[in-house]
Amino acid sequence: MNASPEHRHSRQERFAPLGPEGQQRIEAARVLVVGCGALGSMIAERLVRSGVGMLRLVDRDWVELSNLQRQTLFTERDAREARPKAAAAAEMLGQINSQIVIEPHVEDVAFDNIEGLAAGCELIVDGTDNFETRFLVNDYCVKNNVPWVHGGCLGASGQVLTVLPGETACFRCLVPDLPPREALQTCD
Repeated sequence: MNASPEHRHSRQERFAPLGPEGQQRIEAARVLVVGCGALGSMIAERLVRSGVGMLRLVDRDWVELSNLQRQTLFTERDAREARPKAAAAAEMLGQINSQIVIEPHVEDVAFDNIEGLAAGCELIVDGTDNFETRFLVNDYCVKNNVPWVHGGCLGASGQVLTVLPGETACFRCLVPDLPPREALQTCD
């Protein structure tokens, strides 16, 4: 097997809008993914398969049997051992592409740690179902001029918002205040 990055991503490089220069940018990219549930784990897998240079995963939750039908990075063993999602995802992602750096962090993203977790990342992807986290990520990214993508899904519905600070509306522009708890639906 030819495991070189050039061979692995040769088909991507043939895609004219990306090309070799685009692939080099992907390989140099450092991305923070917040949340390793259904959406976050799928995004993390796609980033790893595309050859992103460094992936930092943050999730405080552990794998449960009820996760396995929609969270494709986890196994029955992970659920049986109640493994932390960030650690289990990092292990599986490392088997998909061993040539990238994957950093799992088993914790919440909070006001007192977001600076350290996001340090050096040029993109943040939020796959949580938590408004407090969305506001926190938004505020950090707007303040530090870091692009971020919010994705959310519940049932058969989903939404995506790409925030390019200084160019597009931010999350608080669209949702200025935290909705009342009774109005919020989550996957829990």
